[in-house]
Amino acid sequence: MTTIANAHIGRDHYKVTINAGKNVVIADEGEANGGKDEGFNPFELFIASLGACTCVTVRMYADRKQMNLDEIKVNLGLERDDEKNITNITRRIEFIGNLTDAERSRLLEIANKCPVHKIMSNPISINTQMIES
Repeated sequence: MTTIANAHIGRDHYKVTINAGKNVVIADEGEANGGKDEGFNPFELFIASLGACTCVTVRMYADRKQMNLDEIKVNLGLERDDEKNITNITRRIEFIGNLTDAERSRLLEIANKCPVHKIMSNPISINTQMIES
């Protein structure tokens, strides 16, 4: 197994420190859930990964094709239906720049090929193991 990130929580309700390489992100629950709202909640972190990957994937493609793309804005929403065990994600993308309709269509296709989109669109298996201390 290759470790990508580590998460740690002490007695603080419910502040989690997440390390990935030299980077640190704080996750927390909102005040309504007993946290201090000092960072993204877990669902925000999850959905934000799709937004980040979408932006990077589209930017890389547009740069390689020398498209006149100035900015990419991704708006994300997540709705869960626990009774039906369904999660719906809405992703709205705005491409800002001097682009043709064909370029905009192609960028939308590329957005749907981002690696996180592919992971979220396929079955996921989670293998949880306990480490003895």
